[in-house]
Amino acid sequence: MSRRKSIHIDGFAHKNPIPNASVIGNMLVTGVIMGRDTRSEAIPDTIEAQCAIMFAHVRDIVEAAGGTTNDIIKMNVWLKDPSDRSALNTEWTTMFPDAGSRPARHAFTLEGESIVMIQCDFMAVLDG
Repeated sequence: MSRRKSIHIDGFAHKNPIPNASVIGNMLVTGVIMGRDTRSEAIPDTIEAQCAIMFAHVRDIVEAAGGTTNDIIKMNVWLKDPSDRSALNTEWTTMFPDAGSRPARHAFTLEGESIVMIQCDFMAVLDG
């Protein structure tokens, strides 16, 4: 039996045969997470809506692995327009309200032609 465990959340699957995240021991690492609605499979046309859904997926994934958002240690974010961080910072401070206990974060430019305006991945250290 493998030490690695695949993590999946309902309604949010990659088109390729990969899980939403993978766990070995107490380390959780995700693949890319975007703001695609799990019911309609549509990607909203505003960064605010995409960002809100993306952060909901972040919460669902870490909880499916047995953790909480307090276990997240690093998040990478890709923005179509790197100067537009207001939606990101709104969701960020909602999920991580304590300025003394936030994960590290790095933002990159999201290249390519797509309706996706924001996406992320993250790492977490789970208890036990």
